[in-house]
Amino acid sequence: MTKLFTMKKEMVIYFIILALTALGLGLSNDIFSNYFKDAYNITAYQRGIIEFPRELPGMLCIFVVTALSFMGDIRLSIIAQILSFIGIAVLGFITPTFSVMLIFLFINSMGMHLFFPLQDSIGISLIDDEKIGKRMGQYKGVFTAFSMVAAIMVFLGFRTNVFSFTTKIKYIFVIDAVIFLVIIVLFVYLLKLLKRPLVKKKKLKFVFRREYKYYYILAIMHGVQKQIMVVYGPWVLIDILNKKADTLAILMMIGSFIGIFFIPAVGRWLDRFGVKKLLYADALSFIGVYVAYGLITTGFDTGKLPLVGLPVILAYSLIIIDKMSMQMGMVKTVYLRSIAVDMSDITPTLSMGISMDHVVSILCAYIGGIIWSAWGPQYIFFFAATLSLVNLFVAKKVQIK
Repeated sequence: MTKLFTMKKEMVIYFIILALTALGLGLSNDIFSNYFKDAYNITAYQRGIIEFPRELPGMLCIFVVTALSFMGDIRLSIIAQILSFIGIAVLGFITPTFSVMLIFLFINSMGMHLFFPLQDSIGISLIDDEKIGKRMGQYKGVFTAFSMVAAIMVFLGFRTNVFSFTTKIKYIFVIDAVIFLVIIVLFVYLLKLLKRPLVKKKKLKFVFRREYKYYYILAIMHGVQKQIMVVYGPWVLIDILNKKADTLAILMMIGSFIGIFFIPAVGRWLDRFGVKKLLYADALSFIGVYVAYGLITTGFDTGKLPLVGLPVILAYSLIIIDKMSMQMGMVKTVYLRSIAVDMSDITPTLSMGISMDHVVSILCAYIGGIIWSAWGPQYIFFFAATLSLVNLFVAKKVQIK
């Protein structure tokens, strides 16, 4: 708490923004799968199709950030939060037809994806000292702590029937909309507070440098890994094991609680061991999780494993471990900073990475739905484990300044 009072005011405001952003995402993005199932009763194939309007904004991110870069990161973040507010507010107050729902899902997702590269870029720009790993770990730690708070709210709300996706008004989305409004106000205040631009003012251009080739590969692989486990990992629990939002919320709580301690530790490990070793650890963790989850899903799908007891606990554990692996994404951001030719390259390169990530995400979501329907859910995870060998190749090849 003492450290909080000794921070610069703009840093304190940004930590609050990160906390509320985590809360907002936890009350919407993290439970959309249950929303789709309960409100629209979709199939696994339809779940894959939904990812097109949901992930398309990520692919468009580089074009939007480039076109509006003259506004600066803070003003662009305000626009992002306004879009997130509009999308989730409409879904909160009405239950539109499936096709109309996809439109507002797209709007909400556009805001969310637009803010992702800005979040890291603003965070890095506010860091003055050399302990970037430590500070990035603190950012992620705060984000994870409030993800846990969101999970607690989801669990209590759905367990007590205060929240429901089958009612006309989705109160959890209405609360989420209010949170996004508060974030908008805080960004306006942060804009007035800053006496200097975060980066040298100039219009951003598309950045595609040969020096960043391994970062691009890591971004693409993140798209594969994120889409497979974030979409189809929980879908195994929802569709095969018939688990509801409160169960998923418990897993988010446990994962977030562990992450409060794990993610700052990753930041310290970055400063101590360096990016290269952390990239190796990141790659091996993904491969292990996907192989294990594929084997357990095989047992569920064939009936060789019971849908209760130890196998289910193991599936829960792998979802939590994967959450930790995904949080190691900061390693890629720190890697980019270490090889940046120019600091002004960071925002457009992060945006380019997110766009590449989402091109692959859309393809993987569609392919995953086909694989699930045609051959079985387990083969989705074996496919992801095989592709994750690319991460090992990159870890071996990267040269850190």
